[in-house]
Amino acid sequence: MKQVVQNYKSGELAVLDVPVPGCKPGGVLVRSAYSLISTGTELMKVSEAGMSMLGKARSRPDQVAKVMQSVATNGVPATYRKVMGKLDSYTPLGYSLCGVVEQVGTGIDDVKVGDLVACAGNEHALHAELNWVPKNLYARVPDGLAPRHAAFGTVGSIAMQGVRQGEPQLGEVALVIGLGLIGQLVVQLLAASGVRVVGVDPDPVRCELAERLGAAACGDPASAAVETAVAELTDGHGVDQVYLAAGGGSNQPVELAAKLSRDRGRVVDIGKCRLDLPWNAYYEKELDVRFSRSYGPGRYDPEYELEGRDYPIGYVRWTERRNLACFLDLLARGRVDVEPLVSHIADFDDAVETYQRLKDGDLKAVAVLFRYPEQKEEAGEAEAPAVTVPAVPRIGRASVPARAAKAPVRLAFVGAGNYATSMLLPHLAQREGVALSTVVTTTALSAANAKRKFGFAEATTDLDAVLGDKSIDAVFVVTRHSSHAELTRKALLAGKAVFVEKPLALTEDELAGVLAAVEESGNDRLQVGFNRRFAPLLQEARKRFGIRTGPASLRYLVNAGRLQHGSWYLQQGTEGSRFAGEGGHFIDTASWLLQADPVSVYAVATSGNEDLQVVLRYPDGSTATISYVTTGSSGFPKETLDLVADGKVLRLDDFVRAAVYDSSRKRWVSSRLPKARDKGQSAELAAFVKAVRTGGPMPVPLESLVATTAATLAVQAGLVGGAPVTLARAR
Repeated sequence: MKQVVQNYKSGELAVLDVPVPGCKPGGVLVRSAYSLISTGTELMKVSEAGMSMLGKARSRPDQVAKVMQSVATNGVPATYRKVMGKLDSYTPLGYSLCGVVEQVGTGIDDVKVGDLVACAGNEHALHAELNWVPKNLYARVPDGLAPRHAAFGTVGSIAMQGVRQGEPQLGEVALVIGLGLIGQLVVQLLAASGVRVVGVDPDPVRCELAERLGAAACGDPASAAVETAVAELTDGHGVDQVYLAAGGGSNQPVELAAKLSRDRGRVVDIGKCRLDLPWNAYYEKELDVRFSRSYGPGRYDPEYELEGRDYPIGYVRWTERRNLACFLDLLARGRVDVEPLVSHIADFDDAVETYQRLKDGDLKAVAVLFRYPEQKEEAGEAEAPAVTVPAVPRIGRASVPARAAKAPVRLAFVGAGNYATSMLLPHLAQREGVALSTVVTTTALSAANAKRKFGFAEATTDLDAVLGDKSIDAVFVVTRHSSHAELTRKALLAGKAVFVEKPLALTEDELAGVLAAVEESGNDRLQVGFNRRFAPLLQEARKRFGIRTGPASLRYLVNAGRLQHGSWYLQQGTEGSRFAGEGGHFIDTASWLLQADPVSVYAVATSGNEDLQVVLRYPDGSTATISYVTTGSSGFPKETLDLVADGKVLRLDDFVRAAVYDSSRKRWVSSRLPKARDKGQSAELAAFVKAVRTGGPMPVPLESLVATTAATLAVQAGLVGGAPVTLARAR
């Protein structure tokens, strides 16, 4: 494998071929996707390496002191050989990256091969293709967070630990001196904490960037603008906290901190700057000077970092690993935005040139990322792996169980939550030829409520008894998303027709498991709750649009809105992303309108993945763009759709109004009262019940259900990989 190294004696930088590290117990082997260059710490090391021996000594007086102690103990010759030997060796660079777990050591059970993780440590998160990382120095990347953003995890932890040391309170005012990489992150963390921030930096570009990212005001330390802003924001009292995120040999930051602090304010040193405290200024205000040690508690403790011994959360709330996970969470939720900080992304093979450009000043940057070979396509972007659309087993119609022609269709419901009781059961309870046999829930009371309200013959918590009941024709699976695939699999194996609410599966393995059950049982009687294709208004609009001859462009805006705090939809770790849960609705609708299944998916997200843009490509060149947004106005319709092809336009407004326009300006318009909005649930259920009663084909071909599910899974893969995902058909 390749790794970036430096010879501290000569200053030489190189990308060397070195052996792959072993996967030791207590850690994981990680293949790098992106690693971050610290334009502060690393460039300081690179610059020091280029100095003369005298310059090196002047820049590191602490090391000179160690050398003198060694001379006194071991003598000059032995010390000289020791020092020269250490200087004339290659040393690694880097300490913040994101990559994919390639191998898991014994004793590790919180991640698996293929998981995306952010890694920390100047001995473990190096600029190298592969790194072994101990347990307490990695954290799993939240779903949907781009790898290049997750690579900021370590520097984010450094900024976070500094902010924690300052103990900010809502409504306070803080001064951040130095608006480099760490300073920019400190500004955002403080702003997210409800603190008003004034930034200080001689670079006007960095000042402008900090203001865009949340600072109230920024300016040059020598200008009066900073002092004026502090006076206005604090009524002349001075700031509550000062964060020293600057480097260099000037004592100006320390002096400015004392000048602009309030009485008994807090001064936190995060960077490596000169700290000659002016005694009178600090004494008279009784300033509280604090140091922030790297990523947080656990740093430099070998038992924590190397042996994986965690500190109890009741005693140490924020360890370095918890800081890392917290920062990743803030990134994933859009509370911190690192994309504006990315000045340059360089290929890993160009590492030496990149460092040289940074050192010479040719490349002026806040943050620079190395992108590793596996992240590149011919176009230079990250390549997500293809998602396989599994082949659907061919099942003969002899598999349809025989039933009496006039007997009612007996249904069982697994789950009786809000969607089941509001959108499905009201349509079934009064339907002729349907008998609600049994409702199954995990809690007895919810089953009893559903039985009373909708007239189920029985209520139980025993799923196996229901699946073993030969009188039940079909099972509805209306539970939380994480259980859909397994419950569907069991019901198919029990010989039942199955109606499962979306999604059918949350992973490719789950989807494969469902199809394995179809093949094993010979039972393909499956429907997924993609109801919009059954909506009467949309069906009529498609009929009026007519036969399409050329490629089409489809735009689907889903104004989903924000979820209430505490909604189980937000439990992405177990229930998948929100789009994974309901995105199949919109993909299915697009594919039904275009009469084909997609062949590729490209997905991008705004900061924090709150709003998604999903582009689907179809075999005939048609495209469908689904804008799934949560940040829009609640007063705007939830769903609007436009289909354009052959000189015609089909327009749907939230299943209340539809129109078709043609080239001669003639049009068809149909509308209904908002309270009569019909998204197709009733027609969908009628079609399913009919298929079960007659033994005819299911309302939607299984091939289509599988293709839509695979395309939905590909959205997540595309967000992680940052490139189009091919939907590869299995043979």
